[in-house]
Amino acid sequence: MSTASAPGTLRVQVWRKLRSLGALYLQQSVCLLPAHDDVVREVRRLADRVRHQGGSCRLLHVDIADDAERAQVVAEMNAARDEEYGEVLERLPEFLAELDKERARGRTTYAEVEECEADLERYRSWLAKIAARDYFAAPGGAAARAAVAAAAAELDAFEQAALSAEAPPEYVPPARRRRPPAAGAPGPRPAASPEPRR
Repeated sequence: MSTASAPGTLRVQVWRKLRSLGALYLQQSVCLLPAHDDVVREVRRLADRVRHQGGSCRLLHVDIADDAERAQVVAEMNAARDEEYGEVLERLPEFLAELDKERARGRTTYAEVEECEADLERYRSWLAKIAARDYFAAPGGAAARAAVAAAAAELDAFEQAALSAEAPPEYVPPARRRRPPAAGAPGPRPAASPEPRR
């Protein structure tokens, strides 16, 4: 795929799309992707866009007959995904440190919960994008998923602390009191006493 004669914006779009699909570059403008239906569909759309905007490309179906060569390609793709999973693992301690800092400052509040939920959602989205291009189940994926799940559990605990700190106490209705009789109204009748026996 070549965008040499196409607009510069197209070059960036192509690079971003191939990166998002997890393409393995063999050399400049030549890359490999697995022939999964959804991947093939995305690559064909990209190829059409390149051609319509003045670039050129060829889509070739390649069968790697040599088992060792195929294993090498898979290993390289997995290494690229593991590097991405590693970035998630490197960044997650920042999220946990933020929760600890807010606890230490006594700021277990709903506002902090909302802010941390947004941060956690970004981690989940990031992880989902990596997983979508993890075609061969790179070994680093399990650790990254476990770390994000652990971070979610920490946030749940933080939210429970915020709930305890901010929620009003449960409403207990006051004991019923007898109202005094209105002016001029007859008071309560005295209880009848039994007549003495004769």
